[in-house]
Amino acid sequence: MSTTICPPDITHRSYNFTIERVVALPANQVFKAWTSDFDKWFAAEGTLLGKVEVNAPFFFEVHHNGERYPHYGRFLKLETDKLVEVTWLTGPKGTHGVETVLTIELQPDPKGTHLKLTHAGFQDEESKKQHKVSWPFVLDQLETKLKGNA
Repeated sequence: MSTTICPPDITHRSYNFTIERVVALPANQVFKAWTSDFDKWFAAEGTLLGKVEVNAPFFFEVHHNGERYPHYGRFLKLETDKLVEVTWLTGPKGTHGVETVLTIELQPDPKGTHLKLTHAGFQDEESKKQHKVSWPFVLDQLETKLKGNA
C-alpha cells in the first residue's frame, strides 16, 4: 500500500520569504538538526514527538518568556544532508492555524553548509513579517547550540 503525500495548497497565499546563510557546521549535522535533533536547539526539552519519515507528523513546543508555543507539521520531502520540507503550523500567534510550507535546502560550503530557508504560504503580511524577523534568531540558535557537538 503506497502513501499519498498531500501538501497544502498554498497557491492562493503568496506571502513568503527566503533567508540564506552559511552555517559553520557540516551538512549532515545541519540535516539532523532539522529532523531528529530538533530538541537539541529549538524544541523545548521533552516536547518533540514524531518520526522522521515522509508524511509522518511531528509536534513540539517552544517556551519563551513563560509562554508555550506549540508547533505542528508533517514531513513532505527528505533528502539526506540536502533537503527537508515540512508543513509548519502554529496557533493564533504564529501562522494563525494555517498550514504553511518550510523548505530547508543544504549545500556544502568551504565554511560549513549553505542553508537556504524558504517559508511559504502565509495568509497575510503580518504573519510573514513575524516569521521573517524570527527565523534569523532561530538560525543563530542552531549554530550556537550545536557548534560544540560538531
